[in-house]
Amino acid sequence: MSLWDELILPAGTLDQLRRDASAERPTHAWLFTGAAGAPHRRAALIFAAALLCEQPNPADRGCGTCKGCVTVLNGSHSDFTHFRTEAVSISIDDARDLVMKAQDRPSVGRWRVILMEDTERMPERTSNVLLKAIEEPPPHTIWLLTAPSPTDVLVTIRSRCRPVQLPVPAIADVAAKLAADGVEDALARHAATLAQGDAEVAARLAYDPAALQRRETLPLLIMNIRSISSAYAAADRLITLAEQDAAEAAAARDEKERTELLAILGITEGARISPSLRSQVRRLEDEQKRRAKRIQSDTLLRSMTEIQTVLRDVLTLQLNSGSALMNEHARDALAEFAARTSAAQTLEHVQALEVVLGRLRTNANARLLIEGFMGRFVLR
Repeated sequence: MSLWDELILPAGTLDQLRRDASAERPTHAWLFTGAAGAPHRRAALIFAAALLCEQPNPADRGCGTCKGCVTVLNGSHSDFTHFRTEAVSISIDDARDLVMKAQDRPSVGRWRVILMEDTERMPERTSNVLLKAIEEPPPHTIWLLTAPSPTDVLVTIRSRCRPVQLPVPAIADVAAKLAADGVEDALARHAATLAQGDAEVAARLAYDPAALQRRETLPLLIMNIRSISSAYAAADRLITLAEQDAAEAAAARDEKERTELLAILGITEGARISPSLRSQVRRLEDEQKRRAKRIQSDTLLRSMTEIQTVLRDVLTLQLNSGSALMNEHARDALAEFAARTSAAQTLEHVQALEVVLGRLRTNANARLLIEGFMGRFVLR
């Protein structure tokens, strides 16, 4: 089983990516895009791993077990730079640092690979710094950019990249993959539905009972609000659940990455790490620290997005549309909530939530935003 097997994509798209990653001269710049739940970020990371995979047979690249793949996935490969930002926009200094790194020749791999996420946060003045580097990079450098959609990236950048637009996997396909991996059918369907087609989230829900319980608790938060104090309590509970989920996800991933890296380096757990290898372990630890805050903010954003599914289910019941509920496990509570509000009120809540989500993406004060949103559900 290779890294490519993780991706739930149309067969033609997946085969094309595999061929492109193993090509003798891959395209120098790529733009991976996809809506929330699409595997565009993971696909870009796997593509980077395949570019630096150590398998001699090009068809086998992206194996997931060689030192090249393992160190790309955990961010410690010396020829791989993985850029993500917590800021509202990508600064000119950040862009200049990436341009400088792109000039370095690869030290151990075939390519110098720069994976730049959040390209939609790049203002025009920053794009101008990157433009020449992406248009005419050194022959050994490959740029991989990610964004929600091509239109979120300035035309001067996207016109110089090969586009890879990936769809959100169908819930049935995610459930089928979980079932094929040994998850009981009912749980696989339930996890895939709650994850809204996000395969990575669905797997976590299927294999982690605590994570599944936290996700099932979310619909009850807004439905139990009766007063201002209960609105504040609901906001605090949502933030706490998101922080717990993020901490557990990060801890599990960090431990797995450290174990894999030590195994690749031939170091037993608890043994002294030689100075020659210490830099690789330190690089991994630094990457994990940088990633921890991003995981927390992404998890909180996803938790608020999951509130959207609750409002969607409420509207489904109010309009008697007959569509399947995404939170079927909470049908009775949803029906009771739908009966004491109107469809017009629900639509107003949906619009307010869109505003909150937009502001969360700009690093506004999350607690104040969520408390304000929860206050909308106080009975009047």
